[in-house]
Amino acid sequence: MMTATAEVRTPGAPRQGPPATGTFPTGARRRPALRVLAESADLALRNLLHLRRTPGLLITCLVEPVVYAMLIGYVFGNSLGGPAYRSYMVGGLLAQTVAFTTTFTTVGLSRDLEQGMVDRFRTLPISRVALLLGRTTSDLATCVVSAVVTTTCGLLMGWRPHTGPVEVAAGFLLALLFSFAMSWIGVFVALIAPNTQVAGSLGLIWLFPTTFVSSAFVSGSSLPGPLSTVAAWNPITSLAGALRHLFGNTPPPGFRVPHDWPAQHPALYTAACSVLLIAVFVTLSTWRYRTRTSR
Repeated sequence: MMTATAEVRTPGAPRQGPPATGTFPTGARRRPALRVLAESADLALRNLLHLRRTPGLLITCLVEPVVYAMLIGYVFGNSLGGPAYRSYMVGGLLAQTVAFTTTFTTVGLSRDLEQGMVDRFRTLPISRVALLLGRTTSDLATCVVSAVVTTTCGLLMGWRPHTGPVEVAAGFLLALLFSFAMSWIGVFVALIAPNTQVAGSLGLIWLFPTTFVSSAFVSGSSLPGPLSTVAAWNPITSLAGALRHLFGNTPPPGFRVPHDWPAQHPALYTAACSVLLIAVFVTLSTWRYRTRTSR
């Protein structure tokens, strides 16, 4: 006797067939990206909470902008234009502040490496990029605090923006983009340094000349020889120029203004340099993290 096999179907239910083409691959592509973002957010929150145990870093990000504002604005500023110069220098002061946030990234990550926290994270099923992205994201929040302190110092010294809120917001967003790019340089410096002390020194050795061989506080065209060309193409120069343009701050009388291509298109040049720095140092940092933690 032959047994017939009947297909049991629920009335009204559509017949199940193969999934539509592209449904699962699309979800598979989205899930890793969302997972990396979620892990990065968790690690960024961990880094921010960890500041309670290292109040020195938080005090530094609050006090350092005040020291530079007083030093440059009043010790040197009176001989460079007085109140007019102090209003003009705020763009350069903000550019320096967001650039120096790199040192927090360098010291914070190198401390995690030295204390074995990174080795503990490696035992967890998290992405390599998430660990580094969490560090740069948390330091971006620190940069916001430093930028607020710098802006407050500028307001107390007489600085005022002369443009609309859209231009002012665009200026601060551009500064944060540049800060995020610089943080990835700090990540790479921390990964190539053998310990925290060396990392802190390396983080400042290249940062001081990069910041001051620029038009952040003086006219780059007044620098001698090839330093003038270096200053003209320095992204800190273009960031300072973009902020002054977006804030509507004009140079003091007799201040020589450069006319190079970056000076004519400061916002575009700064954004392009930021994207390039992120692309290069995310790649280098991920490679270095893989080689260092696999030993």
